[in-house]
Amino acid sequence: MQGQATSGDFRFALLFAVPHTFWTVTGTKVSRTPKREDDAVHLMAVVWDPETGTVLPEVGLSTEITRDGELVSEEVIYPMLSQPMGFHYGGNFPLPGNGEYTTRLSVGGLSIRRTGSFRGRFGDGATAEIGLSFTPESREQVRTREIEQAGQPGALAPMDMGGVPANVAPTREQLPGELLGEGRVGDSVLLATALDPPAGIEGERYLAVSARTPYNGLLLPAMALSATVTRDGETVFEGPLARTLDPELDYHYGASVPPLQSGDEVTVSIDTPTQTARHEGYETAFLRTGRATVEVP
Repeated sequence: MQGQATSGDFRFALLFAVPHTFWTVTGTKVSRTPKREDDAVHLMAVVWDPETGTVLPEVGLSTEITRDGELVSEEVIYPMLSQPMGFHYGGNFPLPGNGEYTTRLSVGGLSIRRTGSFRGRFGDGATAEIGLSFTPESREQVRTREIEQAGQPGALAPMDMGGVPANVAPTREQLPGELLGEGRVGDSVLLATALDPPAGIEGERYLAVSARTPYNGLLLPAMALSATVTRDGETVFEGPLARTLDPELDYHYGASVPPLQSGDEVTVSIDTPTQTARHEGYETAFLRTGRATVEVP
């Protein structure tokens, strides 16, 4: 941990680890990004709402590193998933040597739909400055180990990040509304709930789908989901589920639907998997597209 700062609607934290290989995703194609000889650190940033502790994906984060007023590095860093951290922004960076650096973290504002008390928030960009201490003492605190369970089920436990929130999905009991059921497409777990539309959404009923990892319940953002509701063989709803941030539902995928009846079948489709880069351990996970169906109780 290097530090935290608040700017505008956002709270920022900056951490670093040793450089390591990660994988980027475009559609369903995975590309390996190896560490380079001149990489000095793997920088990681988390952005969240300081009022609720809600982690904020899809804000578009860029990083500028300076030392003694001179620019060292500048680039947009990747949205990422890791088993211990969940969602964050990260990338490998070269540094010219030991010393004290200044890191400017900038976000462009949240582009997805916000509901409830989140309406009107997180739309404006913000920039925060956090110091980066790259010294033998700080590097001594960083450890790494290889994961030797490729192809095996399971996940590393989330780590304690010193007060920085993780993007853990609401539990079944915490999700508001009527829980319709749980489906699974590959490694992606989909919980569907129906409730009155949150503030800012028109309609009679609201279908919300919370996508998460199977072992630690970490939220899976940046997917394209759609849903179909059928009743006695007839389609009563068909359409996309919009990426949405709500203080009670957290990050989810939702749409207004007609009132649901017992026996209705709700089919949720993953049309595009989560478009986030992955740390080791998740490089083959959450890539499947497909459908899962639950029946309304």
